[in-house]
Amino acid sequence: MDGADHRPPAIAARDDVEIRLGAKAVHLPVVRAVAVNIAMRADLDLDAISDLELAVDEACSSLIVLAEPNSILICRFTVGDEEIVFRASVDSTQQAPSTGTFGWRVLTTLTDRARSWSDSGQVHIEVAKAKPVAHADRREEIR
Repeated sequence: MDGADHRPPAIAARDDVEIRLGAKAVHLPVVRAVAVNIAMRADLDLDAISDLELAVDEACSSLIVLAEPNSILICRFTVGDEEIVFRASVDSTQQAPSTGTFGWRVLTTLTDRARSWSDSGQVHIEVAKAKPVAHADRREEIR
């Protein structure tokens, strides 16, 4: 995808969390732990929490493979009213990950939206997971 119109917004929301780590597989557990914590606080069910954790792992793993030596993996979680958006990027001279790979299939299966792009010497992946819809009071449904 062309990344010209897809730059992540500046951090403004109080619920945004950004972490920066060396682009190495050894740091994946840290990003997964943050993903799980954010998903739990957003009231996702256990399956959705697991889906987000796996999607974050796959996105970061895909970027780490493409990263320049000594690159920083930048990860941002944005918690909105309707979804959690995860964006990650690394410095890279490579193109964005192919949408025809097994890894991409995993991302699109586990999330509600996924996209990737490259621009200005960076490769980006963004995924989104919908938050649960608030249900009416169950007592009213029974009547």
